[in-house]
Amino acid sequence: MLPSFSSDPDAFGRFAERFARYMGTANFLFYMTIFVVVWIAINVIGLFGFQWDPYPFILLNLFFSTQASYAAPLILLAQNRQDDRDRVTIEQDRARDERNLADTEYLTREVAALRIALREVATRDYVRAELRSLLSDLLDAQEEMGTNNRDGSNNGDKTKDKRDKQRNPKTQQIPKVHPAHSSATEAESGLSTVGTSPSTGSPTQPES
Repeated sequence: MLPSFSSDPDAFGRFAERFARYMGTANFLFYMTIFVVVWIAINVIGLFGFQWDPYPFILLNLFFSTQASYAAPLILLAQNRQDDRDRVTIEQDRARDERNLADTEYLTREVAALRIALREVATRDYVRAELRSLLSDLLDAQEEMGTNNRDGSNNGDKTKDKRDKQRNPKTQQIPKVHPAHSSATEAESGLSTVGTSPSTGSPTQPES
């Protein structure tokens, strides 16, 4: 049966928050104290013949009661709105924390996988050590090859002489004729051929 007023709850809530915020300031207390002192002074002294609320100041008490009856719901409304904002903020923080936790767990798994994968990867120091050892092996091999080449030349000459001796033994060598003995050799050969035929080689018969 009561008429309904179409009001914006957010606008009224903002007004309640501003009112509750102002009531919690030092300015509100200062102005309220001045108002009470002036009210009591006027009604006690009767300044300018005005004395509308004599002692015990029932109207002032009624005013404070009305103010308190309106201030309490407004403060509660402001607190409810603040609680709603805090709840939303807490939910957002919880969701953010959950996302951060999920991201942290994912990164932890990725780092663990990388560590496992990097166990088989050669590091810079390892590669340097391997290259140095390989270089030293190559230098040693080069020195050994040079030494073998020098030794091989001498061994090659010896091997060649040995092979010549095996191919030309002393029994198969042709004796060399010295020039001093050449005339004697020719004389002996002439004597051996006397009385023989040059064609047959048999002794010739004397003619009658």
